[in-house]
Amino acid sequence: MHLTAERKKEIFTKFGGNDRNTGSTEAQIAMFTERINFISGHLKTAKKDKSAELSLIKLVGKRRSLLNYLAKQDIFKYRNLIKELGLRK
Repeated sequence: MHLTAERKKEIFTKFGGNDRNTGSTEAQIAMFTERINFISGHLKTAKKDKSAELSLIKLVGKRRSLLNYLAKQDIFKYRNLIKELGLRK
């Protein structure tokens, strides 16, 4: 995996409040986004990597589910998060 422990802590600190809050919705969405960006870059060079393509589709679905949940729970957090992550919606 391309993510180091320091990078994961940085993501969880920024979006989850502290590095031990790995279960917050915002932190999970940020982690999925990081992984999606990495796999997308990988697929640009390795077009025939079908297992990476499948994992990308699964990650996008999981992230979409969490974004829908967050939008229902707190629309302001949802809007701030998609602005911070640069997601379009």
